[in-house]
Parts: sequence; structure tokens; C-alpha cells
Amino acid sequence: MHRANEIRPLMKRVAVLAEKYHCAIILIGHMNKNSNGKSSYRGLGSIDFQAADRSVLIVGRIKDEPEIRVVCHMKSSLAPEGKSVAFRLDKDKGFEWVGEYDINVDDLLSGDNRGQKIHAAKKFLQEILSTGSVPQTKVAEEAESRGIKKKTLWNAKKELEIDSVKIGNQWFWILPE
Repeated sequence: MHRANEIRPLMKRVAVLAEKYHCAIILIGHMNKNSNGKSSYRGLGSIDFQAADRSVLIVGRIKDEPEIRVVCHMKSSLAPEGKSVAFRLDKDKGFEWVGEYDINVDDLLSGDNRGQKIHAAKKFLQEILSTGSVPQTKVAEEAESRGIKKKTLWNAKKELEIDSVKIGNQWFWILPE
């Protein structure tokens, strides 16, 4: 039997699963060293995995947080580019879902932008809270107007150990003393 005939039934089963569960199936393979520098991977014969994909996802490690892996959606022929998501691989805890992550493919591959975004968000929080407590809604609105994403804002809040205090029916943020 030719190896190409082995992959066709597998690709059919993958397509059935993707349709049944309304999800993407990611096939991960090692690049063929004998491909003479081609970026495509020819798996088990004559069918290119590249021809079967509809999206390109990049998985990378965060430079300052080596246990964090981020999946960035780089291209899609079927849908708009998706948000980046992250997970943590911890020796003791195993896999831990982090959620949305404020980074794009270029930043992930360059390895230096996330720290700048967190730094800018922390500087913003220190500035806006320097005179005392501020309603959380006002902080969020001002952050959004400055291009600071919600996840980055909350990560900066956590790193600065900012307190949330409920006064009446509204939440306020205040810097720790």
C-alpha cells in the first residue's frame, strides 16, 4: 500500500470530527529536513497538510515567563483573525488555562513586546490612581481609550497588587499603601 493512501482515511476522520464538534483540529508534524528549505510539510506521501488547513496558528513561549505558551491566530481563509490565548505548563500543576493574552504574532516572535505593554499598563494605573481611588469603570474606559486591552490591564492590576473596594454599588480601584 502506498503511504499516501494511509493519510486519506485519516484526513476524512479528522474532517468528520471537526464537523461533528464544530472545532478546529490541529495536526502537528515535524518539518521534513529533506524538503530543501520548503515551508510545506509533505506527510505520509503526496498530500500536503498545508493544503488541508484553513488557519495558521503560531505557538510560542513568552520570554520573561518561560512556563507560558501562547497560541496566536495568524491567518484564516474562513474567519477573521482570532484573539491570542495562553496556557501555562507547570512541572507541579501540569496544564493550566490562562485565557486571552494581549500579544500578536509579530510581538510573540520578536520576544520583547509583551513586557512593554504590561509596563505601559502599570505606568497608566500608577498615574490614574496617584490621587486616590477611582471607579473601576472609569479606569477601564480610560485604559481602552489608550489602547490597553482588558487582559493586560487586569494583569497589571494584579502585579501592582491594586485593591478593589466596593463603595455603595460601585467598585473602586486603589493603590496599596
